[in-house]
Amino acid sequence: MTIHLAPELGDLDLRGESASRDPYAVYDALRARGPVVLSSVHRAWLITSHAAVADAYTRPELSSDRIGPMIDAGHVGLGADSLSVLSLMRDWMVVSDPPAHTRLRRVAAAAFKRQRIGLMADRIRDRVDELLDAFVRSGESDLIEHVAHPLPASLIAELLGAPAADRDRFRHWSDNLALVAFGAGGEAQEERHARALSGLESMFTYFRGLLEQARSVSGDTMLSVLAAAQPDGERLTDDEILSMCALLLFAGHETTINSISNGILALLRHPDQLQQLKADPSLMAGAVEEMLRYDGPVKLVVRWVNRDLELGGQTLRTGDRTYLVNSAANRDPSVFASPASFDIRRSPNPHLAFGRGVHACIGAQLARLEMRVAIERILERLPGLRLDGEPQWLPSLASRAMRELRVVHDAR
Repeated sequence: MTIHLAPELGDLDLRGESASRDPYAVYDALRARGPVVLSSVHRAWLITSHAAVADAYTRPELSSDRIGPMIDAGHVGLGADSLSVLSLMRDWMVVSDPPAHTRLRRVAAAAFKRQRIGLMADRIRDRVDELLDAFVRSGESDLIEHVAHPLPASLIAELLGAPAADRDRFRHWSDNLALVAFGAGGEAQEERHARALSGLESMFTYFRGLLEQARSVSGDTMLSVLAAAQPDGERLTDDEILSMCALLLFAGHETTINSISNGILALLRHPDQLQQLKADPSLMAGAVEEMLRYDGPVKLVVRWVNRDLELGGQTLRTGDRTYLVNSAANRDPSVFASPASFDIRRSPNPHLAFGRGVHACIGAQLARLEMRVAIERILERLPGLRLDGEPQWLPSLASRAMRELRVVHDAR
């Protein structure tokens, strides 16, 4: 990457301990320097204002294809394990551009539509209650480990047609994917990738078995839809189907864990808002949107400049890296009144937690439903819920994730 002359951002590090604990003070400092600033620490353009981030999501000059070029160019510094892991991820829809992205998204959208997401509330509620029952019996206090973490993986496993007994496998595989996609775990890059590779290989072997089953037995799972011929006669390749399964698992697991746990934390830290929500459960839909704005699951996404463009008063050159900092945009005072305040009645609430444009999160409806149902049941089943100590945040450039969320509760 070539860094071009521009106003530089000095030494603000988005990966540092203070930024992991409270990134919003850093984002405020970023926005004060302009909507698009160059970071010498990250060797990237940081896009932080709401208008600039929303604009960036729609720009064809900003490419999502950040894996293929590294592999094709034999990227210097990547070991064999890293290249193997990246090869398994290069067909992900989120790291492709049109027209390849358009084709993959069309098939994925059909698979989600067939699942009738809006009718899944009862299944989600039953699963949350199972987890809460076990949580209460165990006497444990970590709400992430025992409720938020296992929930989404089990739902994705069900959507793909996997047996209930395999739920824990999906959870483990998603954690392996997080090692790569979000840099979780704290190890050096090659160590993370080596640890992730064996898990990902076993995941793909398992998915191949599910795919064979979906083709031999009629059904209406997401995997069955992905494997079927499209109305125009086109089919996804096996590798594309397996990559889509991996993406559905990761995107539907890691971010939902963070959305639920961060949302609960926001409520516990704002007891006035919690009491309003308990008094009027009809506020839940708006509360979920505010949780996503206030402390969303993904802090930023990466794009590469594939053609020179002007953005936020700066000239971005071909080959430059950019970070679209959603969490900074969602606290932009030019769009949100009192942006540091948590207000479950906030309206309108045009947050960018799910992105925008052709790469807007295709699972947003399911994510919102999981958040709404899970948080409703947690508040109902665990009256007197309160924090048991301050949470510790995972050091991550992109993910807003806690190590644990310990609570005290009066269960029923």
